[in-house]
Amino acid sequence: LRRAGNEEFRRGQYGPAAELYTRALESLEAAGEAAAEERSVLLANRAACYLKDGACSLCVADCSSALDLVPFGVKPLLRRAAAYEALERYQLAYVDYKTVLQVDCTIQAAHDGVNRMTKALLEKDGVNWRQKLPPIPAVPVSAQTRWSVPSGAPGANTPPVTALRGEPDQTAAGTERARTLKEEGNELVKRGNHKKAVEKYSESLKLSQECATYTNRALCYLTLKQYKEAVQDCTEALKLDPKNVKALYRRAQALKELKDYKSSTADIKNLLKTEPKNTAALRLLQELNRA
Repeated sequence: LRRAGNEEFRRGQYGPAAELYTRALESLEAAGEAAAEERSVLLANRAACYLKDGACSLCVADCSSALDLVPFGVKPLLRRAAAYEALERYQLAYVDYKTVLQVDCTIQAAHDGVNRMTKALLEKDGVNWRQKLPPIPAVPVSAQTRWSVPSGAPGANTPPVTALRGEPDQTAAGTERARTLKEEGNELVKRGNHKKAVEKYSESLKLSQECATYTNRALCYLTLKQYKEAVQDCTEALKLDPKNVKALYRRAQALKELKDYKSSTADIKNLLKTEPKNTAALRLLQELNRA
């Protein structure tokens, strides 16, 4: 089942691959197998499918379960970091990327992730951003050396940076390319070139469906007065993260422009459940009440 799942993943069939990994996990449970290592690999593989399909919360849950079984596994740490990043939970992503580097300091994807999160957290929390970070776990020496045992040795684990043939590998070039395109889109927005930014975000979304990319493109559509497209992008973002404040606010803005005041008000009220003191949302609610 695992090999069949890997094959489906290679073909880009992430839903069927996830189902096969689920069946493999169920088979292990039915057989009463402890097999913590095998279960951890299957969970990490299924997490990669969820990440590809943009189901970031499910990806986080599977990676966390995989890490409970085999602590400090590089693949689940990297995949969970990518999911946290897509959910804009930058502090948790930073911690996971830093943890990866304690296990293996040669992994470029983790270095790149730390750099992106440092930049994002500096923008979000200012120069004191490090003071707000959750604690970074200390990786024991045993976990650092575990991966350096020759793969042919008895009881050796599979080195995480060398994926089994066809096995999901979240750190593939496609995911990195998607992030680069998103960042290029962000730069174009800063320069006021929203039309070109839409193109960059659209290219990025073909490679990786990230919540932040959808909300960023929605902002561009709002500026370009393409309100139906903005609503659509925010709806996609909310499928990935149902409480995303930016998606709720921007969809409410677009719905207001489309004169769907009832739906717009519903979005703002949902947003205020998460952030009751959000001044922009409170202001928009006042405008809707007058409309």
